[in-house]
Amino acid sequence: MTGTLEERVATALDAPVAPEVADIAAELGREAGALAVLFYGSNLRTGSLDGVLDFYVLLPGPQREKIWPLVSYREWPRGRLTLRAKIATMALDTFERAARGESRDTTIWARFVQPAGLAWAKDEAARRSVAGAVAAAAQTAARLAAALGPARGTASTFWRALFRATYRAEFRVEKAGRENDILSVNAAHFAGLLPLAWQASGISFDREGEILTPRLSDAERRRIFEWWRIRERFGKPLNLLRLAKASTTFEGAATYAAWKIERHTGVAIVVTPWREKHPLLAAPGVLWRVWRARHADPR
Repeated sequence: MTGTLEERVATALDAPVAPEVADIAAELGREAGALAVLFYGSNLRTGSLDGVLDFYVLLPGPQREKIWPLVSYREWPRGRLTLRAKIATMALDTFERAARGESRDTTIWARFVQPAGLAWAKDEAARRSVAGAVAAAAQTAARLAAALGPARGTASTFWRALFRATYRAEFRVEKAGRENDILSVNAAHFAGLLPLAWQASGISFDREGEILTPRLSDAERRRIFEWWRIRERFGKPLNLLRLAKASTTFEGAATYAAWKIERHTGVAIVVTPWREKHPLLAAPGVLWRVWRARHADPR
């Protein structure tokens, strides 16, 4: 266990991303007047530009929407390649609060204890703020892992307990064992992270080889469980509210849906101005067209 959690997080965030990703992040950041743009998801790990790139755009000032983040979708033609991105936008201050576990949200600290890259930052102060928030997300997740996990075990058993609990709390459909996938494909990221996060959180622990034993008092464990019960109770309602909001405010929703349909069914959908403006009203007709195309007589 070398260095501090903050040093480790800063190094991870500074890992290079594909030039195309850096260009998009800079464009998004400057257009929005943002402080920073985070890049995350499977494309960060693989370096692939296929599929949809995931970004968080972090703004200065107070949070504009009560139900955050604001989600949008955009495309950038690059010769024969089209780059696609799903963009979540919110205030950096709100992101920091959520990462510290001070809101009822579970998505930020559970998402950003996983790998992320700082693809663009306005200045060094913004870079430090984002690194501090991501380090706080690791601490928040690690504290809950200490309480939810076994009395003693490997780091992976604590992380598995954490991710299983957050998946149950959120309104998401994940295949069984999804937590194992996260840990296996991001093994280098999680290696040694839990002890550093516990140390930064002031949680004492014993270590015998790969076996960790957090030393939580009964009072501290109860405090963590009480904190978690509130977030667990609000997890599904919050996510349902976000889904409901996204159905009316997801910028580029029709284009995103058309791309997904063609990718999965091979049926091309023309995004008319009406479909772009009224994606929900257009959905039945689009689905009917897809059904007819897939069941058409091949003769």
